Amino acid sequence: MGSLSQNTENNGLPLQENIVNKTDIKSLNLNELGGFVLESGEPSFRVGQLFSWMHEKCVSSVDEMTNLSLGFREKIKENCTFTTLEKVECLESSLDGTRKYLFRLPDEEGTLKNNVIESVFMRYKHGNSVCISSQVGCRMGCSFCASTIGGLERNLTPAEMLEQVYRIKEDVGERISNVVIMGTGEPMDNLDNVLKFLELISCDKGQNISKRNITVSSCGLCDKLRAFADTEPDCTLAISLHAPNDTLRKQIMPVANRYSVEEVVAAADYYFEKTGRRITYEYSLINGVNDGREQAEELSRLLKGRNCHVNLIPVNPVKERAYKPATQQNVQSFKNILEKNHINATIRREMGSDINAACGQLRKSYSEKH
Repeated sequence: MGSLSQNTENNGLPLQENIVNKTDIKSLNLNELGGFVLESGEPSFRVGQLFSWMHEKCVSSVDEMTNLSLGFREKIKENCTFTTLEKVECLESSLDGTRKYLFRLPDEEGTLKNNVIESVFMRYKHGNSVCISSQVGCRMGCSFCASTIGGLERNLTPAEMLEQVYRIKEDVGERISNVVIMGTGEPMDNLDNVLKFLELISCDKGQNISKRNITVSSCGLCDKLRAFADTEPDCTLAISLHAPNDTLRKQIMPVANRYSVEEVVAAADYYFEKTGRRITYEYSLINGVNDGREQAEELSRLLKGRNCHVNLIPVNPVKERAYKPATQQNVQSFKNILEKNHINATIRREMGSDINAACGQLRKSYSEKH
């Protein structure tokens, strides 16, 4: 399927293990950490200490773990990679305080390129939210999205996803209560690592962020969506739909050549059956493409009777694309038609519009300069 056939090495595996055969210690859950401590000849209480340093206190180096013996710390440094992201850039909106971060990944010099990823911090009345990336680049090829320009470089490890939350928390000095895996990348294309991230970020011995406060997005990889549902993750699932029929969806989303709209909605129904969590359908409104009355009525028929919510998003302009956002009048009209047909709908509040907070824009700009 064109852009979906690119290289996916490292899928589901901590990258550092592939490169240097070291243990990616920050990606280990409590049981795995217990095995590491046992193999290291240390007493079992070290497990709780290690986990707390990494996931509760969120330290950025092994040397900060002051209640571990110097010998054990040296053993960790010798046998493990300790992932820490470097903040390259941070833009703060003068409109709403949204912060857009660019982080450099700890790729081995001479082995992989010097990769960077984006994350966004947003303040809401209900708490602080962080939007994280799950991949370096994306191979889904959606024609309105800056994240997919250049394709997929690699998957992120659980530690690299966690670190986006940890470094932002450190930077703002405030608790993070909500996470959305809605940045660069397709989470279902990196499912094993996303599941490990969810386990670690929600652990009561770490950040203890409720899975009910976590949203995972997907453009509709149906087999992976069903596998995700079978884990009963208790997260909110957001489906990037963007069109009510296959013909239109194929024009803007290559994934539609593999999975039909009906298959995507059926997979979302399965997720709802397994979790009881209301489905969110993301719908980016593109001027003159998918923002008309006809599409609104068709979307209403598609979603009729389903426990769902439609999030309407005026598409963000990308200079490499010809698409323009729907007019305010068309956005409101689209919402009115959905509501008239008893489909719950909201218009996404634009955050960080003065700092290009949309997915992929800052990373792309940085890559062009470096």
